Formats: sequence, C-alpha cells, structure tokens
Amino acid sequence: MYYYFPQPPYLLILVGLFISITCGLAFKAILEQKVQKWMKTPSPHIIKEMQGVELKLPFLGICVGICIFLATGLEIFSINPWFSYGVSLTTTVFIAALIWTQLGKLLVEFQKGGSKALDLDSF
Repeated sequence: MYYYFPQPPYLLILVGLFISITCGLAFKAILEQKVQKWMKTPSPHIIKEMQGVELKLPFLGICVGICIFLATGLEIFSINPWFSYGVSLTTTVFIAALIWTQLGKLLVEFQKGGSKALDLDSF
C-alpha cells in the first residue's frame, strides 16, 4: 500500500503574493494622493477622510494576500490547512491592527507638525 502526500498549493503562494503586491501599490498611490491633497488644503477633516473606505479596501486586500501567502507557505511543510489558515489569519489580523493604528498615529503627527514631525534623522 502506497501513501501519497497531497500536492502543496504552490500556485496559491503566487496568487497571495500577487494580491499583496497589487493592493500594496494601490494603497501607496491612494495614500500619496490623499497626502498631496491635504498638503494643498490643510484641514483636520481630511485625516478622518484618509482612513475611509478608499484606503481600507486596498489595505484589506494586502491583508488577504498576506494571509493566503502565509497559509500556503505553512502548507508546503505538510501542515494541516485548517491549522495553517488559523495561524496565518490570527497573525495577519494582529499585525494589520498594529499597522493600522500606527498609520493613524503617524497621520495625526503629520497633521500636527507637517513633514518635519516625521523626520527620523533629527533624532
């Protein structure tokens, strides 16, 4: 009796990476547009507007792509798919929440002090 190992989903690694990269480029472009708009007409309402659906959707796409990438990366090592998606989903949600709150704090600092508030070389 022969036992065959299931074939790892190599294609899903590429799909997850592709989703993450394309959504990351969209996220970067939208964030740059919003910041340039804010630089032209400074307003405290634009910071709230920046964290709207236009920016959340590509960020969610990045998170989905990373979750797929991590889960299929774990599946290559013959880990159960349920376990690998559980671990990757937990990790992705935790890191995404940390990044989103840090982005919000960074935008508030940018609003208060302009681009000089974000100058890390001055430290």
